[in-house]
Parts: sequence; C-alpha cells; structure tokens
Amino acid sequence: MASSYRNNKKYDVFVSFRGEDTRDNFTSHLYSALSRQNIQTFIDDQLNRGDEISESLVNAIEASAISVIVFSESYASSRWCLDELVKILECKKYYAQIVIPVFYRVDPSDVRNQTGSFGDSFSKLEERSKENTEKLRSWRTVLKEAASLSGFHSLNIRCESELTNEVVNHILKRLDEVFQPRDNKNQLVGVESTVEEIESLLGVESKDVYALGIWGIGGIGKTAITRAIFDKISGDFEGSCFLENVRDESQRLGGLACLRQKLLSNLLKDKNAMPYIDLNFRRLSRMKVLIVFDDVICFSQLESLIGSLDWLTPVSRIIIITRNKQVLRNWGVRKIYEMKALEYHHAIELFSRHAFKQNHPDVGYEKLSSKVMKYAQGVPLALKVLGCFLHKREKEVWESAIDKLQRILHPSILEVLKISYDSLDDKEKNIFLDVACFFQGEDVDLVMKFFNASGFYPEIGMSVLVDKSLIAIDSYNKITVHDLLQELGREIVRQESTNPENRSRLWHHEDIYEVLTYNTGTEKIEGICLDMSKVKEIRLNPNTFTKMPKLRFLKFYGSSVNGENKCKISYLQDPRFAEVKYLHWYGYPLKSLPSNLSAEKLVLLEVPDSDIERLWDCVKHYSKLNQIIHAACNKLIAKTPNPTLMPSLNKLVILNLRGSKSLKSLPARIFNLEFLIKLDLSGCSKLKRLPQILSGNISWLLLRGTAIKELPSSIELLHRLGYLDLSDCKSLKCLPSSLCKVKSLGVLDLSGCSNLERLHECLGQLSSPMLLNLAKTNIERIPESIIQLFVLRYLLLNYSERLQSLPKPPFLARGYDFLVQGDFSMDKGHIVLPGNEIPKWFKFQSVGSFITWEMPPDFFNNSRVQGIVFSAILAFSDRHVDCGRWFSFSFELKVKTTKDCGPHDTRLFQSRVNYVESDHLHLGYYLFCEEDFNGFWKCNCIPEAVQFNVCPPLECQCCGVKKCGIHLLHARDSMNSM
Repeated sequence: MASSYRNNKKYDVFVSFRGEDTRDNFTSHLYSALSRQNIQTFIDDQLNRGDEISESLVNAIEASAISVIVFSESYASSRWCLDELVKILECKKYYAQIVIPVFYRVDPSDVRNQTGSFGDSFSKLEERSKENTEKLRSWRTVLKEAASLSGFHSLNIRCESELTNEVVNHILKRLDEVFQPRDNKNQLVGVESTVEEIESLLGVESKDVYALGIWGIGGIGKTAITRAIFDKISGDFEGSCFLENVRDESQRLGGLACLRQKLLSNLLKDKNAMPYIDLNFRRLSRMKVLIVFDDVICFSQLESLIGSLDWLTPVSRIIIITRNKQVLRNWGVRKIYEMKALEYHHAIELFSRHAFKQNHPDVGYEKLSSKVMKYAQGVPLALKVLGCFLHKREKEVWESAIDKLQRILHPSILEVLKISYDSLDDKEKNIFLDVACFFQGEDVDLVMKFFNASGFYPEIGMSVLVDKSLIAIDSYNKITVHDLLQELGREIVRQESTNPENRSRLWHHEDIYEVLTYNTGTEKIEGICLDMSKVKEIRLNPNTFTKMPKLRFLKFYGSSVNGENKCKISYLQDPRFAEVKYLHWYGYPLKSLPSNLSAEKLVLLEVPDSDIERLWDCVKHYSKLNQIIHAACNKLIAKTPNPTLMPSLNKLVILNLRGSKSLKSLPARIFNLEFLIKLDLSGCSKLKRLPQILSGNISWLLLRGTAIKELPSSIELLHRLGYLDLSDCKSLKCLPSSLCKVKSLGVLDLSGCSNLERLHECLGQLSSPMLLNLAKTNIERIPESIIQLFVLRYLLLNYSERLQSLPKPPFLARGYDFLVQGDFSMDKGHIVLPGNEIPKWFKFQSVGSFITWEMPPDFFNNSRVQGIVFSAILAFSDRHVDCGRWFSFSFELKVKTTKDCGPHDTRLFQSRVNYVESDHLHLGYYLFCEEDFNGFWKCNCIPEAVQFNVCPPLECQCCGVKKCGIHLLHARDSMNSM
C-alpha cells in the first residue's frame, strides 16, 4: 500500500505551518528554496478560491510524499493546524509518509508536553474546545508523537538561512529514497560500479568546471544511468537541468530556441527567464549548476544551447550524452566514459524482470533465455524489448521468435540502432554495410586497403564509424562490431529487396545457393560470402560472374572442423572478375588464377587447398596485393622465381603457405619484402631450410611441423620478430645463439620439438619474452639465465619428461617449485595443477563457485593481512569439446560495506586455462595495495563481508567450478609453509 501511495503522489512536500508566526519569514524562505530545487510543494496559499479548505487540505496531505511540520509558538492555538497534524500522522501510519518536524523558536519538550509558551497557545484552543474531549485527546496524542520524531531545531541552528538549507538538503535526500529508482526498478540492473565510476570521473568535489562525455551505441543505457546520477547529485547544485532528447527536439520548428528557454528556466527556477538577456547569464555565472544534454548529435547544438564553459562558475558540471565521439572532441571534452554492455549475470536478471517478473528465468526456460542472452549481447534495450515481447508466451513461441531473430532484427531495436546509421554519408554507409556483412573480426589494415580500392575513403570513414560506436578496433587491430549492430547492417541490406539477387550483399547460404544454382545474379550484387559447409554441391553456369559486373568481394570458405570444407563449387571456365578486390576461394578448382583479375585493384588473394601449381607466375603482376594465402595447396610446385619478379610483390603483408606439403624452398629474397610482417609455413613438411636473411620486418614467423633442422644465424636481423612458432619441428636439435639477440621476441613456441635437448645459456638476454613453451621437449635443464627474464609470464613445461631441474625465477621465489601452466607478476599469480580437492589449510571453503565470509571492522587497517590466497576446482564435463581450446575464467573479489556506498570490486584475474579431461586445481594469490581500498577510506565505509566469485566462461556450458576456497595471507605466512 505504501508503495502504491508513493507512486501516485501529486506533491513532493506538504508544509503545515501557523501563518501568523512564519508565513512571512521561515516558511516563505523554505518554500522558495524548495521551489528552486524543482520540489513540488503545497502550502495553503495555493488553495483556489471557493474550495472548502478542510477537504482540500486532506487531499493535499494524502497526495504528498513528505510532510514538513513547522512548530511555532502559536501553532497549537489553531484548530486547522492540529487537524492537519492528525491527518499527517494518519498518513504516516497507513501510507508510510515521511514526516519532518521543524521546531521554530520552540522547544521539542514543550511541544511534546504542551508546556511553556507553546502550552499556553494550546490552552487557549483547549478552552474553546473543552466540550470536544475526543478531539482534545487526539490532538494531545499527535503532538506528543510528532515531537518525538527526529527533526530540526532553530535553537540549535540560529542562522535562518542555514536552517532552511539544512531542511531542504534533508528533504532532497528523503525524496531520493522515495523515488529511487523512479521507474528504474526494472530498468537499472548491475549499474552500481558504472555509477561509481562515472561519479568519480565527474569529480563532484573538485573546484574546477569541466564536462564529462557519456558515449556508446544506442540502447546501451547511457540516458538511464545518467538520469540516475543526475537524480542522485542534482540536490548538491543551486541549479540543475536535464535536457532530454536534444536530437529530436532540436529538429522541430524553433527547437533549439525552445530548448534554450527550457534550460534557462530550469536553472534559474524562473518560467519567464529570457535566453537572450545578459542579466540572466550573469546570474548563472554566479551559480553552481548541473546540466545534462541528452542525445547530442552535433557540435552546433552545444554551441547554440550553451556556447562554451568559460562563463560557468568553477564548481559547475556538464554531462553530454552522445553516440558520436567527435562531438565531444570538438567541444573540448577531455573525460569520456564509454558505456559497456551488461555482464551476463546482470543481463539475465534484467531480461528476467521483464520476461518472468522476477530476477531469474522460470524452470525450463533457462536454455531459451541463454539463447536470448547470446543475441542481445548485454544491451539493455534489447533485453527489455525481448523480455516484454516473450512475457507469458509458450516455449514453442520462444523457439520460433529466437529463430526469427537470427534473420530479422526486432523493429523496436532496429528503430533505435538505425539512428546512427542514418546520419552517415553514402561512403560511410557502404563501409558499415561491408563490415556488418563480411568483415567482423578481420584485420584493420587489410580492410582499409580493400575500402581504398573500392573508393570509400576509409581513413575518414572508419574514424566516423568508430566515433559513432558503430564499429570498434580491438587491441589485436581487428574490426569488431556488436552483434546487434551487425544484425542492423544485414537487416538494412535485406530491406533493399525481397529477392536476394537484387540485394547488394549476400551472406546467408540459402540466398547464395538460390542465386548461384539458378544463375539469377544481377548487377546489384557487390559481395558474396558463402560458408560451403552449409550447402550442397553447386555447379556454376559459365556466365555466372559475368552477370555480376559490380562484384567487389567474393569469399567461398569453410567453417567446419569435420571435413565438410571441401570445395562444393564446380566451375570449368576462366571466371570474369574485373572489379574483384578481395578473392578467397577455398579449393579453387582451376590450375591458374582468373585471367582478368585487376592487377591494380586486387588486395587479397586466398586460394587455400586449391589446384594452383605455380604460385609466383600467377601473382607476379599484382602489385597491390596485401595478402596471399595458398594454404594446403599440395600441388604447389616448389620452383624458385626469378628474383626480378619479387619487387612486384613489395606491397605483400601476409604470405600464408600453410600445409603446402610439396613446397621445398622459398625465394631467396622473401625476407626482403618491405611490408611483409607475417610468413606462415606451418605444415610444409618438406621444407628443410630457410634462405639467409639480409633484412626484414617480419613480426610473425610460423614454422610449425616443418622439416627444418636449424635456423639461419642471420635470424638476428629480423629486428621486429615478436612471434616465433617452431612447435612440432621434430628435426630441430638446437637454436642459434644469435636468436638471443632478437630483443623484440615475445613468444617462443618450441613445444613438440622432441629432438631439442638444450637451450643456450644466453636465453636470459631476451628482453621481451612473455611466453616460453617447452612442452613435450627433451630438455633436461633450464638455463640459470632464465632468472633474468623478469617479464616472463607463461612458462609451459607440460610432458617434458626428461626435465631434471628448474631454477627459481622471480615468480617461483614465492614458493612454487613446480609449474605446469601459470601466470605471475609481483603482486599476483596463479598456477594450474591436477587435483580435485581444495588444500586443507584453506580456512574458508565452499561447494560451487561462490563464497562469502564476515570480517572484522579493522580488516583493511590491520597491517598483518597482506592479501589472499584463493583456489578453485575446475571441471570439464563435455568430453567432445575441442581439446585444443582455451577458456577464460574470471576471479572477482567484492567487498560489502555497512554504509550504503556501494560494493567495491577487485578483479583478481581473467585467466585462460586449457581444456583438460580431469579436474584441476587453480591456485593463486593476490597482494593488497593501498589503491584497492581507497574507496572505503574516502567515504568512511566499514567493510562488513567479502564475497569471492569464480566466473566460468559464458560461451561454454562444458566447464564449471566444483569448489572454491579463500585463505587470508598474513605477514607471518610464507607460500613455502603452505
């Protein structure tokens, strides 16, 4: 009932007061201060003429969230005031109304006991009402009850303006409790850490004036979270305004002028404030203000609405919500927060609140809900829309809807996401559609060359797409696009025509099969991407590609791991590819490349597992080629080309000849190609040697499974070599000492080199190795110089059965004397070993992936507690999973506090572990540092409990956590003793 009452309020505050005592002083000041804060306040001056005052008062009290009672000397002499008080306390009892007493120049004990001058006033009323004993009794009761409530005393706060401010600030906090979250109860989930981070960036305590940008894709929750922050902190500012939906409002007739008027009126609490009068802006320049501009799409909108930050007082704050990062740069915003998608457990909770009206899926709907999670990818808009759409629907409907979503984006989601796309120019739209249909996860440099060859000006176009959150570039220089945005792009293409042959891009195997089988291609088609493992045999017509003169992109590939990747496309004639810039044809059936490929436009040529015989003769004219892949071309003739042909390949970046089993040698000048950074010769089982190296910029050299017996001593000239894969080189017996001079080497993989028996003592000269893989080698000892490898994070020694000893590098000095696979730094580390039990010395243990324990209030001030040791038993249930796969586990520590200052999170690790058939023990440690717990000391929070959580990878159902444990690491402890 109380909840319903609060949700249907008309007024924020009702003020009960004695007019003759306080109307022209304290009450008027209080009312003005509340109005300045946009707090809807009722006082009896607002009663319309002709209203019956008693009934109007009763209705107003019932329609208010908070009642403020101003007890003054003559208050108790008024029958109306006491009747108001009776009604107020009735609402407190039955509707949980908040009641705040203010004792204005009277003592609370006099009000409680009706003594002193306050008692004298009550005696006068008592004399007039002595016949109504029931009334008198109820008045005495409510006076006693109200005077016992916590309130404000003017005798304690003698300055009236200070008293007013104290009361208003308290009301703001109580209103925050009443209305928070507004309608956010089902809208905001898992935002505590986000709110905390944004507040930290906002720097409310700082004396400077600055703006903060909130940036991200549509539907990600930017506005909802910013609104929650605005509601929370706006009471700390003299003026505040949340300008919603600037994009749409500014496009209306006179829109920006109306928004300026609204901005000024809200900040000055003056409906008649004129936006062009200098006096009003001078008034604002002396005020501490908070302004939020929601959904800004261009710099000119901010210029029109506020100009610059120069005229604002130093303690003011501006928040700009946008999908376009360039808007923030143009306005000089230095602090930008990128909104991220919800984590899985928060996403499933938000979805469940809408789909099941609870925090978790109904029994039997767990797998279906997981499919929705995979589709929505943590975007709140999608989670809410789909949750509402699927609410109370049968499983069959769920399954049908989920299948449909794989092909057609939900209209409500499409409408929001398409806003950013509509703001692009034609070239930028083409780039986005190509990325959405073809280039998810592709290398940026290669894609940029493709777009340049297509005339799309990608340097500016890609930058615009990144700024508008339509695509992203990850740390591996790969293009990523959110799944929903990918679906947006594909839905836009689908809407070009109901017939696949009249669409610009084809990626769905059924559409492509239909077009190729029935030879219905048209000049509309610019790109085709076919997964051949999903179709039957296709026999192409001789003029198939002639009917597609605008074809720029062609990719026939296979994604299957069970032998279904064979070429299923029969073609007997020379195909016509005049405009093709990107050609990938798995199992290309002809012995030579198409004769009319454009030498000036082709940037990628990949024909793995093809019948091509003479590689160098085929590609000698393609001066723009960025990447050649002839992997597994068993007919490739190992003929060294004329050296004069090599300059024509000077733009080559990647050369992949993986699995070409007939290849015996390489061109002498292959390492001299200026732009070649990746050379993959894995599986070239007849390749016994590499040519001498004169120079080169290669970063990746992959020689796995070759017949190489030794590396050339000139390998030291590959100054940029970062990744060297020599795994399964069974003939390799030793490494040249010159390899130790390659300072850039970060990964050295020697696993499976069964004839490798020793490593050079100069190994310690390597300055960059992060991973050294010596698994399945015959090495008997590790050089002592390994202790100099301070940056080494991974040392893999699995199945190195002849290993006799292992020195103690820095990370082992903490007490580990045997390492299978691990990850260590100075303040944290972990190790994975076979086992199915948590060590007995762990004080706190639990079944499952979650553990909580209480702790003393002085836990983090106690210098004896240095950190924690944690453990988990990892189990893999699916024996059919790819045994070469790695999985990421997250280990998180969450500290709960006695005060409402939010939980404090520390992510201990995001660890990668390999699939294993037996249970394994994951053991790690984390040393506390001052930064971990500054948050407690800043807000005077008292730690109450600690939660430790092990989070298996969301994408895999086959791995889990059986048990976990925590042990407090004290100064007296040592890892050896454990």
